[in-house]
Amino acid sequence: MPIFTLIWLVAGIILCLMELLLPTAFVEFMMGVSAFVVALLSYLGLSSLWLQVVLWLLLSTVLVVFSRRFLQPSARKSKITDAVMGETLTEILPGQPGRVLYEGNSWRARCDDEKLTLASGQRVYVVSREGTTLIVMPENVLHS
Repeated sequence: MPIFTLIWLVAGIILCLMELLLPTAFVEFMMGVSAFVVALLSYLGLSSLWLQVVLWLLLSTVLVVFSRRFLQPSARKSKITDAVMGETLTEILPGQPGRVLYEGNSWRARCDDEKLTLASGQRVYVVSREGTTLIVMPENVLHS
């Protein structure tokens, strides 16, 4: 077995074990997998050390980029996970924005149903968010 093959195998084992001890979001693991691939190519006849190092760097980079793309959860569109309560500060006319007290702050808001009028001081559910505008529904409509 060529010496470079053995070195790449040991490097791959060390990198994969380091991922178990010091989690780095699969970076070390992907570098270890790349080292195993280079070890295989070295065993099959790739004898140039500089070419092996370049190949290892390229493979590691590609695997890390693709692992991040496919293994990370997709970002949510809104941070509002469940409907939560708020209270209208101003009257919200049909199709028009108004103000809602939500989590202690005044927010711009509009009603999800563009035919409803919301009175000032009415309890509402925040059902979603579009930028800095909350989309609300009156409490009595959702409980009916």
